[in-house]
Amino acid sequence: MSAKAISEQTGKEFLYKHICTSAAVQNRFSYSRVTTETDWNRLTQEHPWLLTERLVVKPDQLIKRRGKLGLVGIDLDLQGVKEWLKDRFMKETTVGKAKGVLKNFLIEPFVPHTQEEEFYVCIYATREGDHVLFHHEGGVEVGDVDAKAQRLMVAVNEKLTEDQVKEHLLTNVSEDKKGVLSNFIVGLFNLYEDLYFTYLEINPLVVTEGGVYVLDMAAKIDATADYICKAKWGDVEFPPPFGREAYPEEAYIADLDAKSGASLKLTLLNPRGRIWTMVAGGGASVVYSDTICDLGGVDELANYGEYSGAPSEQQTYDYAKTILSLMTREKHPEGKVLIIGGSIANFTNVAATFKGIVRAIKDYQGPLKEHEVTIFVRRGGPNYQEGLRVMGEVGKTTGIPIHVFGTETHMTAIVGMALGHRPIPNQPPMDAHTANFLLNASSSAKTPASTRTASFSEPRSPSDATPAKKCKAGLPAAKATTLFRKNTKSIVWGMQTRAVQGMLDFDYVCSRDEPSVAAMVYPFTGDHKQKFYWGHKEILLPVYKSMADATKKHPEVDVMISFASLRSAFDSTVEAMQYPQIHTIAIIAEGIPEAQTRKLIKMADEKGVTIIGPATVGGIKPGCFKIGNTGGMLDNILASKLYRPGSVAYVSRSGGMSNELNNIISRTTDGVYEGVAIGGDRYPGSTFMDHVLRYQDTPGIQMIVVLGEIGGTEEYKICQGIQEGRITKPVVCWCIGTCATMFASEVQFGHAGACANQASETAMAKNQALRDAGAFVPKSFDELGDVIRTVYDELVANGTIVPAQEVPPPTVPMDYSWARELGLIRKPASFMTSICDERGQELIYAGMSITEVFKEEMGIGGVLGLLWFQRR
Repeated sequence: MSAKAISEQTGKEFLYKHICTSAAVQNRFSYSRVTTETDWNRLTQEHPWLLTERLVVKPDQLIKRRGKLGLVGIDLDLQGVKEWLKDRFMKETTVGKAKGVLKNFLIEPFVPHTQEEEFYVCIYATREGDHVLFHHEGGVEVGDVDAKAQRLMVAVNEKLTEDQVKEHLLTNVSEDKKGVLSNFIVGLFNLYEDLYFTYLEINPLVVTEGGVYVLDMAAKIDATADYICKAKWGDVEFPPPFGREAYPEEAYIADLDAKSGASLKLTLLNPRGRIWTMVAGGGASVVYSDTICDLGGVDELANYGEYSGAPSEQQTYDYAKTILSLMTREKHPEGKVLIIGGSIANFTNVAATFKGIVRAIKDYQGPLKEHEVTIFVRRGGPNYQEGLRVMGEVGKTTGIPIHVFGTETHMTAIVGMALGHRPIPNQPPMDAHTANFLLNASSSAKTPASTRTASFSEPRSPSDATPAKKCKAGLPAAKATTLFRKNTKSIVWGMQTRAVQGMLDFDYVCSRDEPSVAAMVYPFTGDHKQKFYWGHKEILLPVYKSMADATKKHPEVDVMISFASLRSAFDSTVEAMQYPQIHTIAIIAEGIPEAQTRKLIKMADEKGVTIIGPATVGGIKPGCFKIGNTGGMLDNILASKLYRPGSVAYVSRSGGMSNELNNIISRTTDGVYEGVAIGGDRYPGSTFMDHVLRYQDTPGIQMIVVLGEIGGTEEYKICQGIQEGRITKPVVCWCIGTCATMFASEVQFGHAGACANQASETAMAKNQALRDAGAFVPKSFDELGDVIRTVYDELVANGTIVPAQEVPPPTVPMDYSWARELGLIRKPASFMTSICDERGQELIYAGMSITEVFKEEMGIGGVLGLLWFQRR
């Protein structure tokens, strides 16, 4: 996630260290912390002012409105502080729905002042800029500041001045305090920007003749900016929300996540619960939690978490054994269930991740049987058939009841089975492997066109090139309604050969005349050619060191797909927008700081460029174009009929859930016309409404599906569009995250933007608003497919949609490396060794992985024993 709350102590440390202001900020670093490990004698030695000054004491555990709750001790001496703590320290307290133990307190000097000297100031981020709120009457009774406070919005890339502060915010402040306050607020705003805060509130801010005092403070910072701010932040500790403990297992998974290119998340909700989840995908993990809560399992839901982004077998093993260790510590009278679910993966090798889970299940088979654990599995994606097979086999060999389902089963159906709300069906026959697309189902297989045998590494003649987009001087360029066509050409930034090959295979089955990838850009090597397959033939695609060379030699290109890392994505995207021919950019990277994303959005709006992402898999237009790994492998492309257009367009945040929508829509309608995953960040480059309006203006699209999410207010614009008549096509919409309001404490879901900061941002509120506006809203995600089918059938019945006759796509052979991984072929080894085994995820020496060799520090003798004697 990006925006993370920090403790009041951490926030004040940042402010005292780094604020630049001529205002006299008092009591800098005058605070002490009281925890279970506090030694009072040592504390008074380190902070002698505790013995001489009047004091304030309060819990520092992310609790709002502490004054109203009686959780602030004011104007006490040290003995009075100790007496005040006796009634509260390590005592359970209820704050709203959350119950928690008060165990971390902050002591500060008491500041005598009058009500007239208390002020309120708050800065928070939105898509368009940063809002500064100020009220001349701060303190406990400040009330509804949104309604009462003066407000000033500072647009992205603009600076705040003292004159603006005085004119717009300090109208009700006496003249003698305007200078100090305006200077402090500007300094605070600059601090907010420099240290990548996303929220900063001071209430009250006290201004006396002696100077400025920051009494109470609440703040959030953009955790993804760690690589930028590390020198100023130091090692930041992010406390859990009040009412939820910080568990070492959560820290362990967070550490794994930080060291991995994949995404690994774990939050413990109720360690004694009987319902445990191990879900792949940020969006899918929310949907499973929603369904569990909808079916009455909220009190028994033990955890929230997700693994995604193609973790290795070892990483999945480490994640799975952590879950299994936690769930087998306490018995439950009704036994326990483990839901191993997920949407249809785009690029994660399901078999590889499941092998890691299978290893963990084998290691814990005794405790799992002792605790009467039943496991339910549902998954799809690359090599999922092999993954389901090994999962089924481990159930048979260990005696653990494991029920396995694939894409033929609705994603959340296993939740109803696990909770006893629907019968467990006999397992349907599943495909043996992902190679079924090798054989064309039609007897009249289409012969590849002659143009498929040509080499597309040769430059095209100027007459074939699509003219570059031109903009009128002085006006923002209008964004295109149609992003992708049958002849769309792209540049791929990054050496992502697997993604490029997937795009070329998609092009081939869509019967495109030429590949959709014109070139690749990779700054870390010289210009060269890269070999790819085009159907049965091999072709060469050029790889350039610079974007300038690529755009100059390929003027027909108007799309860039960026696989740049989170650290280089900003600069590479800014560079791409300097070339007027580029009108669509897909940013795949997750973890780009929000401040950088907002700058990209502003620049794109000025230049008329559509950004898809960041933190996305991309999008797909069946029969025309697909971005990177979108849609998964060819078996899923064919199963979901993505090789030709249908009548339904969708937009979602989640990449994995977009592939699930491909599956649902293909089973309930004539298929997908276009689909886009805008990304899970708080500020996606393009919004739901941007794409819904494109779909509204596209003649071939007859109905629209939107998969919204908790957090943000973008869905309300769809409501407004329907009510005003701007959107006339049927809209089926569902917002995931309905479970959030049922949890006692705040839970940050897998996507950075999936967090409600106010009631209107909850999934339940948005679903109701959409329903009231006239959208078709199901009762739950379980019913989404049924609602889509109902709306589609009505459109067919009234003649709006006339389903086209199916035309079989051409066949595409499977790559040798992938076929070998699936176990479909074998080949004699070219080189044999008795020293090590290189067939797995890592080198094996005499049955011992190289990771274990390093961990155990075996020394030279031990290593020689493995190599020479082939034993420990």
